[in-house]
Amino acid sequence: MELTQQLSGRRRGTDGLVRGAVMASVVVAILPLGWLVYTLISRGIGPVLDIGWWTQSERYGGAVNAILGTLIQTGIAAVVGIPLGVLVAIYLVEYADTSKRLVRITTFMVDVLSGVPSIVAALFIYAVWRTTFDMPRSGFAVALSLVLLMVPLVIRATEEMLKIVPQDLREAAYALGVPKWKTILRVVLPTAMSGIITGVMLAIARVMGESAPVLILVGATQATNLNPFVGNQQSLPLMMLQDYNKGPSGYETVWGAALTLVIAVAIVYVLARVLARFTGPRMEKS
Repeated sequence: MELTQQLSGRRRGTDGLVRGAVMASVVVAILPLGWLVYTLISRGIGPVLDIGWWTQSERYGGAVNAILGTLIQTGIAAVVGIPLGVLVAIYLVEYADTSKRLVRITTFMVDVLSGVPSIVAALFIYAVWRTTFDMPRSGFAVALSLVLLMVPLVIRATEEMLKIVPQDLREAAYALGVPKWKTILRVVLPTAMSGIITGVMLAIARVMGESAPVLILVGATQATNLNPFVGNQQSLPLMMLQDYNKGPSGYETVWGAALTLVIAVAIVYVLARVLARFTGPRMEKS
């Protein structure tokens, strides 16, 4: 009895020690993040609260040209990268047995792309787009480099969501005579849709703030350019780098652009949570 009490006391002491270590680690992780958020808000809130920041171009003290440029470049990348990533993930999960060698090659290439720095993706697009085909620098070239960064993230997120769909759902559809493509479209994808949307939104948020592609593949401009195929096109990361090079006179707009970018990423995260809640299969109440 005494030995049991000693073991119980030792376990409680160990549990308390581990709990304390975990809580201390959480505090250590949260403090720098909180400090960063406070610094960002306190220094960048001034320009953001000015209505001209959202309605005028950089030429007149605003940032609407950079905001629109960021949205256009990220939007093009999403239109190209999301369907491509989802289709590749469907192939890897649902059709993997048909060509194992091709699956291994595809998986290897996805793993390689997942670790490629943004500067490498930008240089690759520059070599193909600018050097090989002699195409001008533009926002569309930036979007192509963002596709290279987005696709592996979408593939991995979609692949994991498809894997957790119960195999029984597929077999039940096959037993009813439903073709495989329709089973994927009507059963598998709706079941995994909430997780897929979350992964896609995280991929969009990940590439939205990339600075290397805009430095290499597009020129800066203080005017608003809505055409990503012709002319220079400003973006928030490029605006931040330019204003920082101006010295202390440009630091306020740097913090304002940084806070605007964080707000945009936060909106993407909120949209991901909302869409994930309202998508997926619905259980009928009897």
